[in-house]
Formats: sequence, structure tokens, C-alpha cells
Amino acid sequence: MTKNPSVLKWLEDMKALVTPDQVVWIDGSEEQLEALRKEACSTGEMIKLNEEKLPGCYLHRTAVNDVARVEGRTFICARKEEDAGPTNHWMEPQSAYKMLYDIARGSYKGRTMYVIPYSMGPIGSPFAKIGVELTDSIYVVLNMAIMTRVGNKVWEVLGDSEDWVRGLHCKCDIDEEKRYICHFPEDNTIISVNSGYGGNVLLGKKCFALRIASFLGKNEGWMAEHMLILGIENPKGEIKYVTAAFPSACGKTNLAMLIPPEGYRKNGYKVWTVGDDIAWMRIGPDGRLWAINPENGFFGVAPGTNEKSNPNALHTTKAGTIFTNVAHNLDDNTVWWEGLDKNPPENAVDWKGNPWNGKTSDVKGAHPNSRFTAPAKNCPCISPKFDDGAGVPISAIIFGGRRAQTTPLVYQSRDWNNGVFVGSIMASETTAAATGAVGVVRRDPMAMLPFCGYHMGDYFKHWIEMGEKLGDKAPKIFNVNWFRLDEDGNFIWPGFGDNLRVLEWIIDRCEGKVGAEETAIGYVPKAEDINLEGLDFSIDTLKSILAVNKDQWATEAEGIEEFYTKFGGKLPAELRKELDTLKANLK
Repeated sequence: MTKNPSVLKWLEDMKALVTPDQVVWIDGSEEQLEALRKEACSTGEMIKLNEEKLPGCYLHRTAVNDVARVEGRTFICARKEEDAGPTNHWMEPQSAYKMLYDIARGSYKGRTMYVIPYSMGPIGSPFAKIGVELTDSIYVVLNMAIMTRVGNKVWEVLGDSEDWVRGLHCKCDIDEEKRYICHFPEDNTIISVNSGYGGNVLLGKKCFALRIASFLGKNEGWMAEHMLILGIENPKGEIKYVTAAFPSACGKTNLAMLIPPEGYRKNGYKVWTVGDDIAWMRIGPDGRLWAINPENGFFGVAPGTNEKSNPNALHTTKAGTIFTNVAHNLDDNTVWWEGLDKNPPENAVDWKGNPWNGKTSDVKGAHPNSRFTAPAKNCPCISPKFDDGAGVPISAIIFGGRRAQTTPLVYQSRDWNNGVFVGSIMASETTAAATGAVGVVRRDPMAMLPFCGYHMGDYFKHWIEMGEKLGDKAPKIFNVNWFRLDEDGNFIWPGFGDNLRVLEWIIDRCEGKVGAEETAIGYVPKAEDINLEGLDFSIDTLKSILAVNKDQWATEAEGIEEFYTKFGGKLPAELRKELDTLKANLK
């Protein structure tokens, strides 16, 4: 418990609003969490799974109308509409508070209010930030206890400070017409009503760690980014760290937990996972950019996760994990999802709670956005630096997207501002890769489009200002595209573990060990500088996916021009200049 006056006053105000039958303070102890697990099982909110095969694991099902983040119901409630920017939905704060409080009023009647103190980042780290979430959901408590650092130590670190993020979550009636996830960046406040799905209700996740934190970072001179953090250890035992941002369905989790190809493993290469989703970065005492993963667990998409695609992620789910909206195998009380293996259970219950035979049914057993919430410490390749409050120094920042053509396998920006330009034009194509058709290009700058808590033009400007502060100690910036297709619509580059070959070139570039060829878009590798040893892949094929096609890039430049009009006068002049340079280079 705490004596912090700002916490206690807010708590009294919220209790008066939602009128719970009782209040339970979450202390982070295993005894308390175990009692909550038992309670959730007794009410049917969760199902305990096979203790021998999946120790400490549980299954939960959300309402059928509540299975994913709802961007159309997610608002940035800045005082001025202009500050939310053209990429966010905006609501005026006072009217938003009134609407939300009217929905929430009395919604805890007959329910318990759980008070969750949590730290984003290792408790006491100079990077860390503290939040308090109020919820009427045991599912939320148990997930937050995996995803963040929860408990009484948080109160000790907070003391009497007013620097903490307020979070109110009310399940209400899970009414999708009254579902709102609202952020008040100037008030350090998040309110979520009428949802029980993780991405909308685990308020430490995207709500705090990106939308609120990106705004805090702009004001306080640091960065909150939608990025994995990865350590690459060479045979000498030297570790270099990179961060990487990818839109969804571009292999972010697979890269975060990459397993080196056999030849690299034999030579002593290792890959260490610091984070799979979010990086908070600030300039360290040595002038370099340092990063922590503010989370304590992984909130991963289950379908497609298997022994081949991501063995480390699968291994991470084997204990202490909460599975949401997957199929329940009744024969051995375990879980299953599409893409786990080729042996779906015949005697099962699907994610909606209906009897399901995976051999004969034409409906999916697991929802396509079904999830696992797993402790990061379970991951076989978790970095020894995972809990280090000082973070890790970043050598390179990598952007990427899913493009059938146009973008080469890898290229390096000419300098920091050019790298910000490269991040700002990140894009993926919406078509199924199998068709081979070039689909609609969706731009997702720095993979932050749904998560930036303020005007994206100001966000680009903040990136440029960070580069000015870092000077010659700034990380090098690269772009990758694992998804080039051949004429038949097949992926050309093998991907997965072999992506380490590209990362090796990136590290070599950071250390000045290899040259590169200057092109209209930046520096592209000489094909012979990417190690193809042990890979059935010709150097000519490699050259074909490193090539820069000026006609395709001229079309790309038109698309960038159109995209940039969104930001009006807030587009930094530096990015306008980069676009002009690109066009001139293409002539």
C-alpha cells in the first residue's frame, strides 16, 4: 500500500465513480496471484491446463465481439485537435472524460476493484516509469503480472512523486457500441471501457508503453518506439545490439528470437533477445543511444507459431502462460492453434466455446488474433541484460516492410536524417504474398502509425532532434525487406535464421569493416560481402534482390509525396529535402 497523496486522492475519486463492493491491492506475491487464479477458475473466467504438460498455464476466452485492438475506438484526447495530428482519432478531453465517466459510473457494483501498481522497465531503472491500473478483471491482473513488474516495491520507488500514469479499466457490459480506449497525454491518464481483450485493457502495453510514453519521450528528450531489441554475439564474445521496427506480419517476433544458421552456430554465433515489441531509448552518459525493453513478458500471436517458425517463442509458452482464444484439446487438457502442427485435435472446444473436431471442421479452432501471454524469462535466448536497468547500447536501427519488389534486401541510409526519411516512408503491401500481385501500399512510419500519442509531424521532428543530440555517436540506420517475390509469387530470400547473414553485414558496416555501393536510395551491399556459405543461394540471385530499379522508385517517390501531404506544415523541412534529393538522384 502507499501513502502517496496523488494516488490516494485519485483512488478515492475512482471508487466514488465506479462503486466497487471491495478493493484489493495487488502486492505481487505468488500467494495472492495463486488465490486469484483459483478464483478465476471457480467462476469459469479461466481454465487450468494440464499441469504436467503446461505447468502453471491457463486458457481464457474473450467475448466474440472483443478479439482485437479497435483503432476506430482508440482516441488521443489532447487539448488541441492539432496536437493529436492527422493519423489519430481525437476527442476533446473534457467531453471525453464526461462520456467515459457516464459509461463507467457504478460499473463495479457487485465487483472487486483491483489496484495494480506496476513498473514499465526494471523497478528503479533510470529508464523506468510507473503506472497504476484499476480493473475489475482478474484476467487483467494476471496478465499485467506477467507483462510488467507488479508489486509493493513499485510504491517504494514512487514515494510521494506525482510522476505516474493513471489507468482505469472497466469491463462494463463489453458493449462494442460503447467501447472506448482513450489517452490523455497531458494528464498521464488512460481510460478503457467495455473491453476485456488484452490489447485494449492491459494498459501498460501499447497504451502506456507507446502512446503515452511517446509523448513523454518528446517532452523529456527520449524515445518510445515500437521496436524489438536484439543482441548479436560473435565468436569472440563481443555483443552488438540493434533495434528494429516492422509493421505487423513482417516477422518481428521471429527476428527478435532468431536462431542462427547451423554454420554460424558452430562458429560460436549467438543471438540474445532483449525485447520483442517495444524499446525505450535515451542518450547515456557516454553520449550513445541506450535501450531497455519496458515489458516483462511477451504478448504474442499464437497462430503460425510452431517448432519450425519460432521454436524459442513456442518454448517460452510452455510454463506460466495465459492463452487467449485458442482451441482447447479436451483429450489431454492442452491447447492448439492453426499452424502449431499438422495434427489438430478431434475432441476439442474452439475459441468461441463450441465443440470442435479439427479433422473435419471447416471453422478455425483458434481466432486468427489469438494470443499467449508468457514470461520473458522463459525464453531460451533471453539476454543476460534483460533486467539491466542501464539498458544496452544500440549500434544500428533497422526499419523494414513487406514489399514484393522495389525495396532491396537491405540498404543503409546516408546519414541520420536520411535514416529518419527511410523510417518515415516504411510501407507494406496488403496482398497475400502467395498471389505475387503487388498490392496496395500501406505506409506505417517507424511501425508507429497506430501508436504515436501525438502529431506524427512533431514525432518526425523529435527523431531529427535526437539525431542532432547524438551527433557522430548516433546509431547507423538501415532498411530490410525479406519479402521480395519471384515471377511465380515465391519468396526469393530464405528468411528466418538466414536473416542473420544480413544482420552480420549491418554490424560490419557499423564497424567500418566492409564497403558498399552508393545508389539513388542509399548504400547497398556488394553481393560478395554477404556471407552465403552453407546456403543454396546463388550470388546472381542475391544481386537481383539488391538491385535498385529507378523506375519503381520514381513511382515510390510519387507515393511518398502524396503520403507527406497528410502532415501539412508540420512535415519537417529536413524530410522534404530528403524527398527532393531522392527525386534528383532518380533522374
